[in-house]
Amino acid sequence: MKVSLFITCLGDAIYPRVGEAMVRVLAQYGVSLEFPKTQTCCGQPAFNSGYWQEARASAKTILDAFEDSDFVISPSGSCTGMIHHYPKLFESDPVQLARAERLRDKSYEFTQFLVNVLGVTDVGASFPHKVTYHPSCHGTRLLGVKNEPMALMSNVRGLEFVPLPFAEDCCGFGGTFAVKMADISGAMVSEKVDHVKETEAEVLVGLDMACLMNIAGNLRYRGEQVRVMHLAEVLAEGAGLA
Repeated sequence: MKVSLFITCLGDAIYPRVGEAMVRVLAQYGVSLEFPKTQTCCGQPAFNSGYWQEARASAKTILDAFEDSDFVISPSGSCTGMIHHYPKLFESDPVQLARAERLRDKSYEFTQFLVNVLGVTDVGASFPHKVTYHPSCHGTRLLGVKNEPMALMSNVRGLEFVPLPFAEDCCGFGGTFAVKMADISGAMVSEKVDHVKETEAEVLVGLDMACLMNIAGNLRYRGEQVRVMHLAEVLAEGAGLA
C-alpha cells in the first residue's frame, strides 16, 4: 500500500513540524509515508480568485504527483477540500475528470485517515493541558470532519477540553480574502481570539495551519501566551514521538 503525504504550501514552507508529527504518528501503525517531490500548490488561491485556467495547471501537477498513490494524506482540510473541487475544474475533459475523481476518492485529511481508515482513536498520548478547538471551515463544511478530531482528543490522557464559543464561525483568513478584505478579515480574527480567551485555554488546537497561523498572529499581536498547535503535533508530543 502506497500512502503519500500531501504536505501543502504552508506545511512545507512554514510548518514542516506538522508533517513530521503526522509521519511519526502514522508510523506507529505501520504506515510509511511516501513524499512525491513533484507536488506543488493545490491551486486553491487561483481557484478562489476565479483564475481557473491557472488552477488547472496546478491541479494537473498534483494529479501527476499522486497518480500511483493508494492513499493521499494531508494536514489541511482546506487543501484536501480543494482536491474535491478538481472534478469541477475538469468537468469538460473526460480524461482529466476521471483522474480527478480517483484522486478525490483516495485523499484524506489526517484525522479522517487515522480514525476512518485505520480505525485508530487512541494513540496512547498524554497531554495535561486545558485545550480548546477551532473547527476550520473547509474541513468541517466541505469534508464533514467533525467527530474524528473529537474522538482523538477525548482519548488523550489529562487533556481538559473546553468548548470554544461560536466555534464554527470563520477565523477570517480565507486565503486571498484576508488580502482583498483585510479590515473584515481582521475584525473576524479579533472576534475569534476574544472567544479563545473566554475559554482560558492554554492551547488552541486545529486541523489547518492556515487558520491557526491567522489566529496565532492575532494572539501574538495582543501579547497572549496561548499555544497554537495542529492536532497531529498534540498527538505526537503526547505520545512521546516529537
